[in-house]
Amino acid sequence: MSTEAPSSRSTAPNETSSSTTDALTHFDAGGRAQMVDVGAKAETHRVAIARGTIRMKPETFALVRDGSARKGDVIGVARIAAIQGAKRTADLIPLCHPIALTRVAVDFELDEPGSAVHCTATVECEGRTGVEMEALTAVQVGLLTVYDMCKAVDRGMVIERVELIEKRGGKSGVWTRREGGDRGDDGRS
Repeated sequence: MSTEAPSSRSTAPNETSSSTTDALTHFDAGGRAQMVDVGAKAETHRVAIARGTIRMKPETFALVRDGSARKGDVIGVARIAAIQGAKRTADLIPLCHPIALTRVAVDFELDEPGSAVHCTATVECEGRTGVEMEALTAVQVGLLTVYDMCKAVDRGMVIERVELIEKRGGKSGVWTRREGGDRGDDGRS
C-alpha cells in the first residue's frame, strides 16, 4: 500500500505558477514531503520577530511578577527555555533546516491590567533560509515554560496570538504584520 498522497498541484515546487508565493515548497511534484533545497540560495542576514501572550488569573500574575512562584524565577527560566527552543527548532519541526543562529533575544512584558505575560523573540542568522520558525518556536516554548511553572496554581492559563511580526532577509525581502494584527497584508517592501 502506498503512503504517497495524490498531488493536487499542477507545478513542481521550483516551477513558476500564477502565484509562486502561494506554492507549498515542502512537497514535491508527487505530493510527498521534502526538505526544501536551499543550496542555490544566497546567504543573507536574516531576522525574524515573533510574539505571543499567556493570560492567567490575577493571583498567578502576582506570583510571576513578584518572583514568588514555588518553582522560582518564572521569567528567567522561561527566557532560557525560549532561547533553547529557538536553537532546537530543527529537532522539533521535521522539515526545518538546522540553522547556525547568530542571535536570539527574548523579552517578556508583564501586563498587569490584562493579567498576562507577553513574550517577544528576535532571532537572527547569516544563512540561506529564514528564521521565522525559530522565532515562533522560541515564543511558544517560553510561554509553555511559564505555563509549566505556574500550572500548580492555575491550570486555566491560555496561550494565544503566537504570531510572526516581521521577517527580513532573503529573496522575498521584508514582511511586516499590518498594525492591528491583520493577516491580509503581506507588508512586502
